[in-house]
Amino acid sequence: MRRFLVAGNWKMNTTKESGAELAKALVAEVPEENQAVEVLVCPPFPYLTTIGDVVNGSGVGFGAQNCYHEAPGAFTGETATEMLTDIGCRSVILGHSERRHILNETDTDINLKVKKALDAGLQVILCVGELQSERESDQTEAVLNTQMTGGLEGVDAAAFGQIVIAYEPVWAIGTGLTASPEQAESAHQYLRNWLKEHYSAEIADSTRILYGGSVKPDNARELLSQNNVDGALVGGASLKAELFIPIIQAAAELSAG
Repeated sequence: MRRFLVAGNWKMNTTKESGAELAKALVAEVPEENQAVEVLVCPPFPYLTTIGDVVNGSGVGFGAQNCYHEAPGAFTGETATEMLTDIGCRSVILGHSERRHILNETDTDINLKVKKALDAGLQVILCVGELQSERESDQTEAVLNTQMTGGLEGVDAAAFGQIVIAYEPVWAIGTGLTASPEQAESAHQYLRNWLKEHYSAEIADSTRILYGGSVKPDNARELLSQNNVDGALVGGASLKAELFIPIIQAAAELSAG
């Protein structure tokens, strides 16, 4: 059985103080020996060490929202994977739609980062997903195929113990719209079949595929109960403990059966 992963992407939000308070609230609610659900928060870069200190030794992990594909050197404004692992960071979100569509990251850019992060021993959460116009023109699977093929180019099967896929329909991010459980399951089933076709049935069965796109306490259980949904990449709702904790609890309850 695939272990649920609930990850909070704080994006460019919180202050040092409010982020620490949020992390403390999560640590207080998530058991240290939390076997049912992997819980992760991804704060902004300036607060990584602050949040890392708060969650250290707890049932909550911390990750980054991006990295650079080169070794440390003359790359102004970038963050190397070596720097992330140096502060105890264990995961990184790559290919998020906001970086694709606002910052013009290409699949080639993302692929370089994926391979560098994997080499550093980081868990990679690779985000894929379609625009509303692409869904309306029945291009969802074609877009997912392009993003998966490009993002995982040259990635060996042996690396899949470190890889998580996150399906995030762009039209459902920050819009209040949410993919129906059926829409989410259909996309996740396609992604699992893609992994089987391009890698193996074993990898397809063991790789976690998260849903991201306006996940909230009132829709989390129904989304997470789908056969191929193995957790959630949560944006806005991860910024409030009273919203994020119920999502974690829904995953824990489903895991317990």
